[in-house]
Amino acid sequence: MQPIFRTDAKQPPSIDLFKPLPTGEGVIDEATFRIIEVDALFDVVNQCQTTAGKVSLYRSLTNPGKQREKIQAVQESLQELDNNPQLEQSLKQLVAETAVSEPFLYQLLYGTFLGMFGASDKSEEIEGYGYEQYRKGTQCVVNLTEGLQAIQKPHSDYLSGLIKQIEHFSQSRLYSLIKGPAYITESGVKTQQEKKPWIPALRFRPTLFKPIFIGIMIGLFFLLNLFPILEWMRIPGIVRNMAMIVGAPLLLAYIPVVGTFDRDSCIYKLRDEFRQSEDVQQMFEVLGQLDQLLSFKSYADQFGSEMVFPRLIDSNQHAIQVEQAKNPILAYNNPGYVGNHINLTDNRLLFITGPNSGGKTAFCKTIAQIQLLAQLGCKVPAQHAELVVADFIFYQAPEFSSLSDGEGRFGAELKRTREIFMMSTERSLVILDELSEGTTYEERMETSINVLDGFFRKKVTTLLITHNHQLVDHFINRQIGQAWQVEFADDGVDHSGPTYHLIPGISRISHADKIAKKIGFSKQDIDDHLGISI
Repeated sequence: MQPIFRTDAKQPPSIDLFKPLPTGEGVIDEATFRIIEVDALFDVVNQCQTTAGKVSLYRSLTNPGKQREKIQAVQESLQELDNNPQLEQSLKQLVAETAVSEPFLYQLLYGTFLGMFGASDKSEEIEGYGYEQYRKGTQCVVNLTEGLQAIQKPHSDYLSGLIKQIEHFSQSRLYSLIKGPAYITESGVKTQQEKKPWIPALRFRPTLFKPIFIGIMIGLFFLLNLFPILEWMRIPGIVRNMAMIVGAPLLLAYIPVVGTFDRDSCIYKLRDEFRQSEDVQQMFEVLGQLDQLLSFKSYADQFGSEMVFPRLIDSNQHAIQVEQAKNPILAYNNPGYVGNHINLTDNRLLFITGPNSGGKTAFCKTIAQIQLLAQLGCKVPAQHAELVVADFIFYQAPEFSSLSDGEGRFGAELKRTREIFMMSTERSLVILDELSEGTTYEERMETSINVLDGFFRKKVTTLLITHNHQLVDHFINRQIGQAWQVEFADDGVDHSGPTYHLIPGISRISHADKIAKKIGFSKQDIDDHLGISI
């Protein structure tokens, strides 16, 4: 997995650096990521306080886990935070304090310091010599490290493992340099332990105030002007005057000379070591994962409806059973959102039919998003949930073909379906929003039957959203799959419509006329328009 902090990076960590892996390499691919609206899911789950946490969370959403034991370890850590508010509060406070100084750390690592007279016109260009960024940036690391070592030791393996990584980091050479003091020698940067007493070295102090150097200059100034002993020593006046002429400008040049030296010979050299260190890389991982964990906790606490940890079933074949499943995005702070059940444990082929705008697509995206959140270790919005960790989550929805697609809409969709079919296994979750669009009814039926038969024989958990009730009839008559429909409360008045509940059965109407009337494009609307035009 690509790290949050890359040793070869030229810019701070960013969510823009992470994308879903190609189809078949990660749990979700780019098309699925886009269709199930993972960016919107990130926006609602993201309660992170640090940049590292946000990047860690986004990375997890683009490439969720596949190993049940690791996911359970995250769940156990969240359960420990549920049961230990004091530990949670300590971690939250520490992460919040780190977030305040974290920007200075990134400025230190990636900024260009313009000096005393520089004018900044780019975000990475910073006025000054970098002293403030060095002090606050390194202190950010020190405070995080010492703070994590000082908190109450957690019992869960995942949390305690993160603390142990920080303890290991605190023993590293790089941490000694960050904590200081650091020494600049001809052979490179040295820690206090590495510096030999007989080797000349400059101890770096991240400040323009250099007591010894300033003291020497002031002493020479007074010595040259006030002490009569210089006349007794027969030092010619011209020499003293020349010393004053040279010394005065040196005093004026003190700041740029010392600042430039510290920046170029100390700060830049030290930050290069920090950036190239795998120990620092690991420190960012710990910070990001801690903040991500706290984000999961805050998201569940603030959701506004019941949230549960899914029970992860140990099986080589995918299955999912959720009671009162609610959409992780739409149901956030919306307790009136309608929940639904799903049970794909024995019969893993599910047909969903119903009217337009009845909630079919929202339900299927809910299942995909719940599966995704479950594989991060997060709670999911439901009363009860159990599932098998999926090796792949695929979602196919109709998309407009581009000019470069020689096969047209039907061919482009079929290529996507084939790609999903070839990659999917018994542990995959596949959701199909209609099949074989863009061809005749007869060819659509034949192709759809062949495709669904293939998924059924591969024992892939498959959900199909469709208006083609004849296709559903074909499989139900063969006693293959289960059929659910969107409930539609049709009481004959204008306010009738879908209830967003799923019930057993096959819908044989789409209520297209009601949708057309709602958007103002029914037959009556057309007739009225033509009548007005004439």
